[in-house]
Amino acid sequence: MTAPAHHAHHRHDHHDHVEAGNERRVLWALLLTGGFMLAEVAGGLLAGSLALLADAGHMLTDTAALGLSWYAFRVTRRPATPERSYGHGRIQVLAALINSGALIVIAIWITVEAGQRLLAPVPVLGGPMLAVAALGLVVNIAAFSILHRHEETDLNLRGAALHVVGDLLGSIGAILAALVILWTGWTPIDPILSVLVALLILRGAWSNLARAWHVLMEGTPEDIDVDALQAELADSVQGVLDVHHVHAWSILPGRTLMTLHASIAEEADHDTVLHELQHALAERFGVTHATIQIERNHCTDRPHGSPPAHASAATCHRTEA
Repeated sequence: MTAPAHHAHHRHDHHDHVEAGNERRVLWALLLTGGFMLAEVAGGLLAGSLALLADAGHMLTDTAALGLSWYAFRVTRRPATPERSYGHGRIQVLAALINSGALIVIAIWITVEAGQRLLAPVPVLGGPMLAVAALGLVVNIAAFSILHRHEETDLNLRGAALHVVGDLLGSIGAILAALVILWTGWTPIDPILSVLVALLILRGAWSNLARAWHVLMEGTPEDIDVDALQAELADSVQGVLDVHHVHAWSILPGRTLMTLHASIAEEADHDTVLHELQHALAERFGVTHATIQIERNHCTDRPHGSPPAHASAATCHRTEA
């Protein structure tokens, strides 16, 4: 097994191990969130608290969102097929997109409901509200501690974690509102804190939605600088005159795919240059799946129609690898 192939195999095994761990974390968070949701609905109705009912509604959608995230991890483990040669990993990005969109809708609903409560205040029982919110905080901290690992690099896990963070913030807001109501009797604090929580949820959800959309639109991965990559490959790989027509995208964050053209000197050995390019992409940029087109000297379809200064104008011979 060649070095790039060995590293690719190692990364694949490590990725599968991480995916299995993420799947288990989402399942535990799903059980915790779904189990507590029913208690919070009862507590919100008993106390007459919008903060609790809003958080319970949020937890209801979170239970569905966590279920979707867990299902996405399960589907991703299915092997690739002739119809889906890259496998089923993209469903995780779709799950992240749906979950982030749902969070935005929830944040808008909470804001509208809070405005109605400010215009027409209702009685709120601070004692039951405080008890349920405190219990919810414990449950949400436990769920977040399960999910917080790897969420920065996994859109699906990050979408699930954002739902739990929203619940955690909702519980904190409900606790603060309950304390203010118990100490002062001022009930408008309940919808006011609900709006603040909704804005925090909206900020995180919008960021994750943008990242998921970027992947679905096959945008260049955030950790890939195409100009720097072209320059480094041309400078570091002996025999390479120019690198162009670089296209990079990802099935999932961390699973980068790439195609590129490399113009090489007439005397350069095709196989050696190809191996060195593959090695450089894997070691320096983490790209283990690249389609490289080798061209002798200047190729007529190079961007802008101008050859590199050190390349001779010759017939373009192409070899794909």
